Amino acid sequence: MYYVVYGFLWLISLLPFRVLHFFADVIYTLVFYVFKYRREVVIKNLEIAFPEKTAKERLKIAKQFYHNLIDSFIETIKFISITPKAAFKRSSADVELINQLIEKGYNVHAMACHQFNWEYANILYPLKLTAPFVGVYMPITNKILDRIFYNFRKRHGTVLVSATEFKSKMHQVFSGRYVLALAADQNPGDPTNAYWVNFFGRLTPFVTGPAKGAVKNNTAVVMIGFRKIKRGYYHFDCKLLTEAASQFTPQQLTVIYKNEVERIIRQDPANYLWSHRRWKYTWKPEYGNSIE
Repeated sequence: MYYVVYGFLWLISLLPFRVLHFFADVIYTLVFYVFKYRREVVIKNLEIAFPEKTAKERLKIAKQFYHNLIDSFIETIKFISITPKAAFKRSSADVELINQLIEKGYNVHAMACHQFNWEYANILYPLKLTAPFVGVYMPITNKILDRIFYNFRKRHGTVLVSATEFKSKMHQVFSGRYVLALAADQNPGDPTNAYWVNFFGRLTPFVTGPAKGAVKNNTAVVMIGFRKIKRGYYHFDCKLLTEAASQFTPQQLTVIYKNEVERIIRQDPANYLWSHRRWKYTWKPEYGNSIE
């Protein structure tokens, strides 16, 4: 069954981007107007993040978000067969800073948030960085799709580590120089084991692992922001947060990261993954004090 699904998706991946984007427009109409996929979640998230905007303005952001979401989904199929040359025509990344840090002897935590289209990172960074590019990923429940995604994400050199195996494999992976990519803006599995910070005006739990790991290993930390230049074209910015994470506490680093996530989202609200329930949990006294 794997080869049937893979073969079908591989044939679709050979279609030109303009054809794939035509299909994306059709799917958008169905997803937004007919099936209304997570529309209530998206609108609620936007109400929390942008109370100063009108309902009409938030609806405009929501519609553009769905266009970006579907575009990203359709473009991802292209990664099954896309060549580096074709990918480099449609995406670029600031890698000089990270390579300079590697040359100085630093390992690097590359922090990001869920923006579109993050899949380009698995081509750009492993081919342009001078140290192994390590990505931590959540396995997909469907075993066939998980295998397909795993194979095309590692095709150009990305070292993939499952989040469920991270603790057991991290010593092996991190024995030499590395750049670790982390998107730490999702909800933690356990809200009692989280850093609670003021995110868009509301106490919000952030996972503790990325900041604790950076401080423990005294890595350099950079923030990666994704910009959609135009449809199907992207650029990855890079900003230094610190060359020595051990100069901060994990809580302080989490606040710095949170502030950067807010800044990036405000620059282009529609290019962020609003369909996940970012404010799923509400702070309770038993969770402990907030860190901000």
